[in-house]
Amino acid sequence: MSSFRLSNYLRANRKRLGLSQDEVAFLLGTQSGAKVCRHEKFLREPSLATALAYEAIFQRSIRELFGGIYQKVQRAVAARAKVLTHRVIRGKPNRQTDHKRKILTEMTTRHSK
Repeated sequence: MSSFRLSNYLRANRKRLGLSQDEVAFLLGTQSGAKVCRHEKFLREPSLATALAYEAIFQRSIRELFGGIYQKVQRAVAARAKVLTHRVIRGKPNRQTDHKRKILTEMTTRHSK
């Protein structure tokens, strides 16, 4: 996942279904398409409930709809997992710390691709 991704793919999916911003707004349970416009133009990130509503409307996963945001979050988690791995390694070795180290190392490897 080294290529740049847009923050979201809401507009493309709305167009794919042939819906207007006002129609999507209605499906989201909001008054006007202005909210949808702000999300599409990356001016505002939706709440979790709104992101899930977009998933229900477009039948695409949140991860797919918000690819660029997901990519950014994924990289940040990988970086923090790497730091936490080093902290765990410095601790007293036992079964639990070995398990944590393994999980964190896998997380770092998986998310840094």
